[in-house]
Amino acid sequence: MEVLLKLFEVVFPVFFVVGIGYYLGKKNPKIDTDFITNFAANIGTPGLIFFSITSTGVTFKLFSLYFGYAFIAILGFSLIGLIFLLILKKDLVTELPPFILPNTGNMGLPICLFAYGAKGFGVASAVAAIIMLLHFTVGVFLAKKKFDANLIFKTPAFYAILFSVGFLYFELNPPTFLINLTMLLSYATIFLVLMSLGIALTRLKIFDFKNAVISSFSRVIIGPIIGYLVIKFFNLNGYAAGSLLIQCSMPSAVLTYLVGSMYSKKKVVDNIASMIVVSTIMSFFTIPIVVFFALKYFN
Repeated sequence: MEVLLKLFEVVFPVFFVVGIGYYLGKKNPKIDTDFITNFAANIGTPGLIFFSITSTGVTFKLFSLYFGYAFIAILGFSLIGLIFLLILKKDLVTELPPFILPNTGNMGLPICLFAYGAKGFGVASAVAAIIMLLHFTVGVFLAKKKFDANLIFKTPAFYAILFSVGFLYFELNPPTFLINLTMLLSYATIFLVLMSLGIALTRLKIFDFKNAVISSFSRVIIGPIIGYLVIKFFNLNGYAAGSLLIQCSMPSAVLTYLVGSMYSKKKVVDNIASMIVVSTIMSFFTIPIVVFFALKYFN
């Protein structure tokens, strides 16, 4: 009963805020989310990265280890994604991003925060960090089938990660004013991006329901299975293992649609949009199960 109560405390706030966004999106289909996008990309996310990495008690060693474990999980996501795309006879390059890039920022970070507190938040940030970097490197490369290394140097999140990891590596204590500032930015960003996710669900459409369901199965069902296999292979335990498992269970990231719409063909973008919508809806049922499992066995 205690675990069920904790589960409710973890998932209810996240899904409720997504619901607020969905309600606002339905009430006003023309609601402008450009402010949220610009704020999150240029100010909110860098602040969130700094706060979650430097102010949660996570060590450089732990951050580095889980950054690596996340990379191994992503390799697993990539293999499964390629298999599913082969079966569905889809483009193996441009349609791969939603398989390998889960929504670890918008949904994963707050869920890990509510599940495990500050330390879980810090570990979850290691996973979110590598996903964020891949969005603007591998994600763009797959979408446009052309690699552009300069993109990563134009991404504020890249510098935020370097700056934050520097504090961990040299074991420096951030000044209080910077902690307070990035804490405010972090919580504001979490609320806004969750709300924008709800708004996005009112705008993205399902163009191929059958294939979207099959593709989403690989993301929200096989994704956490891969995370669990990584945990067992490296004999991980405690809140850090639980945070990794939760992050691996997230649906496809909305950012894959935004990147795809800039560089890929319309048919590909439609398929990505379908997978995002269906995997997100499916995750409303699968995430509580994964979180329950994580809280029960990795605490």
